[in-house]
Amino acid sequence: MVQSLGFLGVRTEAFDETVALYRDVLRMTLILEEPGAAWFRAADGTQVHVYGPTDDDHDFFDSGPVVGLVVDDFDATRRAMIDAGITFIGEPQRDGGSAWNHYRGPDGNVYEIMGPNREAR
Repeated sequence: MVQSLGFLGVRTEAFDETVALYRDVLRMTLILEEPGAAWFRAADGTQVHVYGPTDDDHDFFDSGPVVGLVVDDFDATRRAMIDAGITFIGEPQRDGGSAWNHYRGPDGNVYEIMGPNREAR
């Protein structure tokens, strides 16, 4: 079951302008900044990641924003989605108590599921 929206990611040619919007106008907390990437956190903890055109790791984001859906059971949700014909991009990523995996929706856009990493237990 989807619990909330947990992530917004965007890859943009207007990297500097987009970073300035989130940092200077919307006053989001900057949590990471490196060449071609800036991560922000909203007051509720939701992260917004901005990637510039030099960031090759997120080429698959295409041109639209990527939304991460927080689910209560990552592995069960992923299995159900595969059974429903959803194609995932790469293998699941796991870091400590969190797991995530991007997928291409039926509409052709890229999305992500995020949830607890039960393998860490």
